Amino acid sequence: MLILTHRDVQDALRGQEVAVLQAVEDAYVAHAAGASSLPHSVFLRFPDEPRNRIIALPAYLGGGQPIAGVKWISSFPANIDRGLERASAAVILNSLETGRPLAFLEGSTISAWRTAAGAALAARLLPAATDGNGVTVLGCGVINFAVLRFLRHVVPGLSEITAYDTQPGRAERLRERCAADLPDLTVRVEHDLATALAKNTLISVATNALQPHLDFSGLVPGTLLLHISLRDVLPEVIVTAANVVDDADHVFRANTSVHLAEQQVGNRDFVAATIGELAARGEAADRDPSRITVVSPFGLGILDLAVADLVVATANQRGLGTAVDDFLPAAETNHD
Repeated sequence: MLILTHRDVQDALRGQEVAVLQAVEDAYVAHAAGASSLPHSVFLRFPDEPRNRIIALPAYLGGGQPIAGVKWISSFPANIDRGLERASAAVILNSLETGRPLAFLEGSTISAWRTAAGAALAARLLPAATDGNGVTVLGCGVINFAVLRFLRHVVPGLSEITAYDTQPGRAERLRERCAADLPDLTVRVEHDLATALAKNTLISVATNALQPHLDFSGLVPGTLLLHISLRDVLPEVIVTAANVVDDADHVFRANTSVHLAEQQVGNRDFVAATIGELAARGEAADRDPSRITVVSPFGLGILDLAVADLVVATANQRGLGTAVDDFLPAAETNHD
């Protein structure tokens, strides 16, 4: 069993944004072609703490080097007030020959990078010339910082960031972090939500919202809304948008905005495509300049596997991690 800590994972991923984007795109294309097995995520909730949850995402990803495994990820929003990250996670990869676990990885960075890479991939597949003018991030935590890390690789000329958060201090911390780690991006903190949303035609939404609250008033026609947190946009405006999801069987669950929209109108006709279908075309498709396009990625376990597999391969090349030879029972000796 190979054990990879948070630092090991970070070391393995450093400078690998392009490789992660490719791994995520390949996973989406394989999924669109039916080369995956993806049971529904299992949500463990707590009766007295409705904001907290732990989710299991089991998955199998086929292809030339098939992989299987699971991500176990918790979301405890009050951690932010404790000085901790909201989410923590672990990923297990299993042998497809014996079923035995091969690697155990700290998963928070993997989860953030695969989420951000998927959002950036959608932006690359649905471009507009105005996107290079800047991006607005709504919610200034770990996920949107990771999104900015990847958008730099898919949006030509991107340099201006407008940051909004209900806690202005978090927007300031995002600005400081970008100044230190992504110095090619200039972050301007905006304290008015309407102004922030109207500023750019590319918007990334990653908040802790449990109830929809956003409409499209003030948005520039042709805006692409990367709806990563899934529950911010009002369902009555979702049905007016051009909608892209990662997997319709998964995203129409758990009271996401598109799930609530389906309940209102009784169908899913407002969904135009999946990310995998767009990626499989092999070329970008200009988005509708007269409508708002909303990408709602539920987050598929195959993406965690794809990035974790890349991390393990890199760790093996660089000698990262700790090999625990006696983690599993020893093979029994055959005395026959």
